[in-house]
Amino acid sequence: MSIAMNVALFLHLAAVAVWVGGMIFAQFCLRPSLADVSPQLRLPLIEAVFGRFLTWVGVAVIALLLSGGFMMARFGGSHAPWPLTLMAVLGVLMMLNFGHLRFAVFPRIRRAVQAQKWPDGARAVDTMRRLVAINLVLAVVTIGAAVYSRGF
Repeated sequence: MSIAMNVALFLHLAAVAVWVGGMIFAQFCLRPSLADVSPQLRLPLIEAVFGRFLTWVGVAVIALLLSGGFMMARFGGSHAPWPLTLMAVLGVLMMLNFGHLRFAVFPRIRRAVQAQKWPDGARAVDTMRRLVAINLVLAVVTIGAAVYSRGF
């Protein structure tokens, strides 16, 4: 494997670790820990944490697009083995889901916190929770496709 492919694979895996690891932390550690905290405290904390996390995911998405596009081109582009194509399609779905969360749902959380409209914020956080859960399922299937592709 060439140095360029090794660098691309490293960047790809590092970006996956940031994104998927962050989603696991948010879904299984942060959210349950905040369940008994009042909305007046919980929502500003969620807004602050996700304001930072979504920035990191944005960087990860760019790294995934660049490294994944480079590697796909090296593996034949549209003629790549089907598990790689599946991985790319699922990755794009995850990125679209992230885009909706980042640019539609998260601003609702931010506005609700600024206006202290806790019920509106809680509804937006619930939407975010569902989108993160969907992306976690897609991530597991994507990782499975990556492992399966090793046989091709």
